[in-house]
Amino acid sequence: MSSTVSTSCGVHPPMRLNSLESAASQTTSAAFGQSESDVNDAEQTELLSVSWNQDYGCFSAGTSHGFRIYNCNPFKETFRRDLKSGGFGIVEMLFRCNILALVGGGANPQYPPNKVMIWDDHQSRCIGEFAFRSDVRGVKLRRDRIVVVLEHKIYVYNFTDLKLLNQIETLANPKGLCCLSHQSNTSVLACPGVQRGQVRVEHFGLKVTKFISAHESSIACLTLTMDGLLLATASVKGTLIRIFNTMDGTRLQEVRRGVDKAEIYSISLSPTVQWLAASSDKGTVHLFCLRVRVSGEDASTQTTSGQAPGMVHQNSSTSLDALISPNMGANASSSLSFMRGVLPKYFSSEWSFAQFHLQEVTRYIVAFGSQNTVMVVGMDGSFYRLRFDPANGGEMEQQEYVRYLNRHP
Repeated sequence: MSSTVSTSCGVHPPMRLNSLESAASQTTSAAFGQSESDVNDAEQTELLSVSWNQDYGCFSAGTSHGFRIYNCNPFKETFRRDLKSGGFGIVEMLFRCNILALVGGGANPQYPPNKVMIWDDHQSRCIGEFAFRSDVRGVKLRRDRIVVVLEHKIYVYNFTDLKLLNQIETLANPKGLCCLSHQSNTSVLACPGVQRGQVRVEHFGLKVTKFISAHESSIACLTLTMDGLLLATASVKGTLIRIFNTMDGTRLQEVRRGVDKAEIYSISLSPTVQWLAASSDKGTVHLFCLRVRVSGEDASTQTTSGQAPGMVHQNSSTSLDALISPNMGANASSSLSFMRGVLPKYFSSEWSFAQFHLQEVTRYIVAFGSQNTVMVVGMDGSFYRLRFDPANGGEMEQQEYVRYLNRHP
């Protein structure tokens, strides 16, 4: 599999996207070759993709007629590019800056689905282009890397000059599963390995590759903490979620979503690494209490200046030593757990600490907000903000509900 890269006058330093909020109504005819003034507001707009930015403060929505950016707290549409025709199957943000990675999608894609366009909305033009022999399944960004995911291969590029740095072979990966760390002192990538149920972890800064046998079945979902220290995974069975130390592959904890098979849509780890949230096709958001911590550091209380509010610093990868916390957590467990090893395994499982039953049956992604809240974004154009009781758990409280797709800023 080969790739072709083209650039236009290099990649300029990113600017904050929120400085461009006032440009949301500007025409895009020069950039995309179509005028948004021709868009019929009554025309049906189909939602093709939703994706969080790296700190979960925003999310992007790719539609059949352009793309939009939404701020989460307070919830509002901050930016949009509307086109007469031309869909986007992938819209990947880089925090809140002006750089976006775009891949065409839908019945009438704006760009071929085998191309990644690096779009600078400050200049209203593409500043880089990647072309491949097969469709792009996913794109991930960090401040120094561009990662393009194909079905059987992952390409890692330097952000500044778009130079190819790494090529990674994977098992069939139609969902484009891949995740990155986002702290400057660690550079970690996790993706499916070359064997079923295996996760490959690349510590680029340490030049270390670790293979983790996470599940017996194929990987369905995975996520990393911001520093890449911890990895959470689920398989296509969707019953168990496991948390691993990415340095040595140790399994630190296992929680149970349920007994019946389910498709896990999304997993999110809280910035304090105290909670894990997951969504599935069963229509329930589950919240689990984690028992993992970083050696020599109380992740629930210590913070580091210079980071986003609520972000907790983890030790750098040169001294990572993830341990099981002596506090057993508050997840529910079976009263028959004393018969561990005799009864089926689910009798001794850790079940979810809090739950919320969604009204609609659609694909959802989840992330943590501030002050014990979980945010949920649906492919039906719905946004939920849920509050959980960190002491007692139980049913989460719905604080906010928005139908965002047809709202105007």
